[in-house]
Amino acid sequence: MNKVELVAEVAQKSGLTKKDAEKAVTAVLDSIVEAVASGDKVQLVGFGTFDVRERQERPGRNPRTKEKIIIPASKQPVFKAGKAFKDAIAQD
Repeated sequence: MNKVELVAEVAQKSGLTKKDAEKAVTAVLDSIVEAVASGDKVQLVGFGTFDVRERQERPGRNPRTKEKIIIPASKQPVFKAGKAFKDAIAQD
């Protein structure tokens, strides 16, 4: 499912127009991105948690030249599914 399909599904289930549903979906996604980018954790009970993990600097290797390199520290967005989400997937 892509964003257009998600907007159509939200519009159908909520009774909103596609234009209003797109605004709602975009607002939710933008809010999650902004919160996580600022270092906050976003918890949606039953659905899951969006968070940021910091990865340490680590050694690596360039696959072309086999030269050793240092991969710099970075921040990675992570999602951990909630219990209700996991249970819904397990039933299928």
